[in-house]
Amino acid sequence: MADDMVAQGRLHGDIAKSLGVSVMTYHRWRKARGMLARFAPRPAADTERMDVPNEREQTSQIRELQLENSRLRRLVTDLLLEKVKLEEGLRASSTSRRTIAHN
Repeated sequence: MADDMVAQGRLHGDIAKSLGVSVMTYHRWRKARGMLARFAPRPAADTERMDVPNEREQTSQIRELQLENSRLRRLVTDLLLEKVKLEEGLRASSTSRRTIAHN
């Protein structure tokens, strides 16, 4: 699926978006597979290399990557919310210190 999109000349960002994963996840997946479809023609169906996952395996890998991407997004969101709470706490404590110092 991604190989076909690369062969069509689609941008990596577009491919990642259509797969429902981040660009970094897509690149990590490409690196793990050693996918160089842009530079090498895809082998014919009867001469498929044994180490290239079939479509079912690719679909499974994509689902796993989508789940990982979802988990990572939630983790980042949680960390950002925690950061905002801490920043608000710091602002509140510095404001109360200023109020105490001026009185």
